[in-house]
Amino acid sequence: MRLLVFGCVLVVVSALLVYADAEIYIVTVEGEPIISYTGGTDGFEATAVESDEKIDSESELVTSYARHLEKKHDMLLGLLFEEGTYQKLYSYRHLINGFAVHISPEQAETLRRAPGVKSVERDWKVRKLTTHTPQFLGLPTGVWPTGGGFDRAGENIVIGFVDSGIYPHHPSFATHNAEPYGPVPKYRGKCEADPDTKRSYCNGKIVGAQHFAQAAIAAGAFNPTIDYASPLDGDGHGSHTASIAAGNNGIPVRMHGHEFGRASGMAPRARIAVYKALYRLFGGYVADVVAAIDQAVYDGVDILSLSVGPNSPPAATRTSFLNPFDATLLGAVKAGVFVAQAAGNGGPFPKTLISYSPWIASVAAAIDDRRYKNHLILGNGKTLAGIGLSPSTHLNETYTLVAANDVLLDSSVMKYSPTDCQRPELLNKNLIKGNILLCGYSFNFVVGTASIKRVSATAKALGAVGFVLCVENVSPGTKFDPVPVGLPGILITDVSYSKELIDYYNITTPRDWTGRVKRFEGTGKIGDGLMPILHKSAPQVALFSARGPNIKDFSFQEADLLKPDILAPGSLIWAAWCPNGTDEPNYVGEGFAMISGTSMSAPHIAGIAALIKQKHPHWSPAAIKSALMTTSTTLDRAGNHLLAQQTSESEAMKLVKATPFDYGSGHVDPTAALDPGLIFDAGYKDYLGFLCTTPGIDVHEIRNYTHTPCNSAMGKPSNLNTPSITISHLVRTQVVTRTVTNVAEEETYVITARMEPAVAIEVNPPAMTIKAGASRQFSVTLSVRSVTGTYSFGEVLMKGSRGHKVRIPVLANGYRR
Repeated sequence: MRLLVFGCVLVVVSALLVYADAEIYIVTVEGEPIISYTGGTDGFEATAVESDEKIDSESELVTSYARHLEKKHDMLLGLLFEEGTYQKLYSYRHLINGFAVHISPEQAETLRRAPGVKSVERDWKVRKLTTHTPQFLGLPTGVWPTGGGFDRAGENIVIGFVDSGIYPHHPSFATHNAEPYGPVPKYRGKCEADPDTKRSYCNGKIVGAQHFAQAAIAAGAFNPTIDYASPLDGDGHGSHTASIAAGNNGIPVRMHGHEFGRASGMAPRARIAVYKALYRLFGGYVADVVAAIDQAVYDGVDILSLSVGPNSPPAATRTSFLNPFDATLLGAVKAGVFVAQAAGNGGPFPKTLISYSPWIASVAAAIDDRRYKNHLILGNGKTLAGIGLSPSTHLNETYTLVAANDVLLDSSVMKYSPTDCQRPELLNKNLIKGNILLCGYSFNFVVGTASIKRVSATAKALGAVGFVLCVENVSPGTKFDPVPVGLPGILITDVSYSKELIDYYNITTPRDWTGRVKRFEGTGKIGDGLMPILHKSAPQVALFSARGPNIKDFSFQEADLLKPDILAPGSLIWAAWCPNGTDEPNYVGEGFAMISGTSMSAPHIAGIAALIKQKHPHWSPAAIKSALMTTSTTLDRAGNHLLAQQTSESEAMKLVKATPFDYGSGHVDPTAALDPGLIFDAGYKDYLGFLCTTPGIDVHEIRNYTHTPCNSAMGKPSNLNTPSITISHLVRTQVVTRTVTNVAEEETYVITARMEPAVAIEVNPPAMTIKAGASRQFSVTLSVRSVTGTYSFGEVLMKGSRGHKVRIPVLANGYRR
């Protein structure tokens, strides 16, 4: 046995020597991909689809042309390099024409110079952009009844998730209590089987399950023991996002003997197609993600949910809109697939978005109306506020407070950070039993090497009646989320309250001349933090949610395009988890998790888009996005303008008036989105026009990815028919045009506009009557009144005679020249 193991090690080492300096590159080559091939190659007829048309994956024309492209990829590599000196990972044939390959930098240079090669880009990493919300969004009363109730909401719509996989045994994805699912003829994805049990990951609700890890394996990042060479979720993130969008309705969320409500997806009857390309420790690689998207579109998904984005704008391309990732998504939209992508978690700072392109719906994160609060009452009568999803100590009793650093078994244990309360064996059980244990919230909690779950486990093991975690130092913008625990517990997040507690403890804890405690005389009791408090000030833009302006290149030049597009719930979202998930240390081993991030907001929009697609099956991705944006709201539940969380110069967080750079068009309103009245439609040629008119973009680069010559008839990128208007560099006066299509009955619309004083705004015509199915154009004239050095915000409002209301945000930054 030892010889065999040793032999394996030798093989691995020799392989490492061959690829010691190798890296992964994504290469595009001449020749059109399936989605845009119009013919011209002998023996192969056209496979191109019209805008918003799905690829016919069963067509012999498609499969034979796909084989032809792959053969050409293999021939190119075989002609340039010796066998064994390279490893092709994927052939991309459907949305872009190219491949991913593991080669040395020298070989990459050879490829760049080879005839027929259009681009060679080194792969870059992506990361995850880490219930009550159906009620908050009005789905049970406003949207689900119109589609036949929750048990029909999203019927036969397939949502593809490019994420960390799925835990198929979770009740959110179970089929035993549901009406049987029939086949979905339009979807042809495959289902991988569990390598151990040989059982399929699919069950009717889950209709596709595949994993993509060739780039991760080639890079040496993949560990099959924890990452799983299957669609199984080894992280928790993928199961969470899938259940937000399409999880079953009414699933009890139980933890530590308490039910926190019932979870439901936005579209509970929608089908789930899993394309695992993200992993526990390293996130993922673009080569794997592009392969997953390429396969998902070919398989026939209707919606793509992407809670993933690049670590930074790709440096190799001149524009943020043209790289293998965004170009693949442009192909997806051409095939009629709506794409929702998380905007990023780099807020509250400007230009932190990682979702750039107009064909993508970029989703910002909101805090909904739930707040979980708790309190600690000290023996001197003072009440200290904090957070903690926990039961209270016995109502009529107070308990002695005991600090962890006063009950160490041995001074030598200090090297283990004992005040974190992660290891019960370091502390004296006899002094803690029956008391409240005081612990310190150190940097270890921020980086994930310590967890509140472990504090609770430590306190329980030592016989404590509860625990308190004190935050003594905090960086501006640090986010504290409540964590469900079975033992009474509270996290004191306000540094001044923590100081009050420490001062009280020191005064009531007499010590001898060596500093050793004589008696513990401080007392306290912990309140009940299990019930949420509902706030009318919701929604608010979450502190972490990435902000605009949008950027068009790696030097952070601003684009004439608003991002994010829309705001959706993304803070403290309860959803499915997998027992082996490690993405959040506080939820290890649990069946549900309450976590935050634009990762959570994107699947909300994906699920709502599925409901719109169900009602309007022939709408384009742009039409769905328009319906979501034009019907969104910029007011909170109390009728006041939306606020955004922001950091102040001190360590405290403050609330400021939010702008479109925070929320896009506004917070999603699913009921209104089903009946928008008018839509701003756009297609593949329009997006090409946007690229061709954006200053600084190389027309050859556009052709490399789109296989289409440039047409600049659009004039300026701000004329792209989006439901927003952004001019990053307004000089004197500019006229912008928009076209609306009536998707309701004939209606007369009165058009008004308003703008902050530095920019004048005028619309023409002031009113128009639009017949059902007809389209009409209107113009918006913007003029600089004064130069302020900042953007001016405004809106165009279209009020219909039948009650429809269409609103689009307007942004302009005025310059003298």
